[in-house]
Amino acid sequence: MEKNSKSARNRYVFAAVFAALIAVSGFFRLPIPGSIVPVVLKNLFVVLSGAVLGSFYGGVSIVIFLAAGLVGIPVFVIAGGPAVFFTPLGGYLIGYFAGSLTAGLISGLPKVTEKKIRPVLLIRLCIGSFLGFALIDFCGVFYMMMLNSMSFKAALIAGLVPYISGDIIKLVISIPLALGLRPIAARYINPEDSGAADNSQRQGEP
Repeated sequence: MEKNSKSARNRYVFAAVFAALIAVSGFFRLPIPGSIVPVVLKNLFVVLSGAVLGSFYGGVSIVIFLAAGLVGIPVFVIAGGPAVFFTPLGGYLIGYFAGSLTAGLISGLPKVTEKKIRPVLLIRLCIGSFLGFALIDFCGVFYMMMLNSMSFKAALIAGLVPYISGDIIKLVISIPLALGLRPIAARYINPEDSGAADNSQRQGEP
């Protein structure tokens, strides 16, 4: 019972840590001429939250981050509060939750046995991370269409094209980061798997 409560506490701690990383990463931003939404590192950590922690606790990290911004804590790239959803940034914020959740659903809860890279895990991380980045961008595009009554082509040019190269770089970076962080996180948030791995090793000993 104590072990389970400790692992549950650890999961929320890790979720809070990722929420803080998402917030702090907003200090790095590259303005795009003519756009209110700059290039940021936030979506890298958003996707990592799901890829490293799994869908539920990745989603929790996004909820913590969004809640902080909605109450006025300056974690968004523009002034926070509910009014942020009346700007194009609102679509990307909605995409943060969808992106983290999707990356986590496909990647799954981390396991300590993932110290050895397996093709299936690598494929899952690649697909999950790609879809995570794509959902963030396309939520921003469709939100921009509705908010500004733009055509799909115009919204793509304004809300996706300027960020493609940066997102590709961040996608490439996210895969090895997730592979390295998942077994570390598993020791704290998935101790049941750790115990199973220990039993398996003992059974294999002469």
